[in-house]
Amino acid sequence: MLIALNKPYGVLCQFTDGDGRRTLAEFILQKDVYAAGRLDQDSEGLLLLTDDGRLAHRLTDPQHKQAKTYLVQVDGEIDETAILALRRGVLLNDGPTLPTVAEISAEPAGLWPRDPPVRFRKAIPTSWLSISLREGRNRQVRRMTAAVGFPTLRLIRVRIGEYALDGLMPGETRQLL
Repeated sequence: MLIALNKPYGVLCQFTDGDGRRTLAEFILQKDVYAAGRLDQDSEGLLLLTDDGRLAHRLTDPQHKQAKTYLVQVDGEIDETAILALRRGVLLNDGPTLPTVAEISAEPAGLWPRDPPVRFRKAIPTSWLSISLREGRNRQVRRMTAAVGFPTLRLIRVRIGEYALDGLMPGETRQLL
């Protein structure tokens, strides 16, 4: 079994939490499925869940090089210099990143509102990017955009390998296999 979930902002990628925070149990009723990978509590978008350990390994192991694509809203008006740095890979405190596919993007059409909303400052614009990478370090996209001078405000994963969000709204699921 393979399930796609559009993980809402503020939800943990686990089924239980002793501190009363929102978890996957609110959205996933099937038993014995587990997240194939993670998204931070403050990130949104595609999360795959499966009961097949081999499939989970294929989806998450860096040796299988499954590209993960994110739509990223950053603070400020990003420039080509920063995009080129992201494409080449940037130096983080745990070493250099692999090169990425990074493009300036328009604000996504049909984007759902985030709760709570991203802060709005009239005098400081924001930019949207599409970033695809094949490694998955902790908070990597956020650290990469900050390293080139444009902190991440909103992060939405839209694709993992061949699987895409494809119109799922926050909290909605779709069985893929």
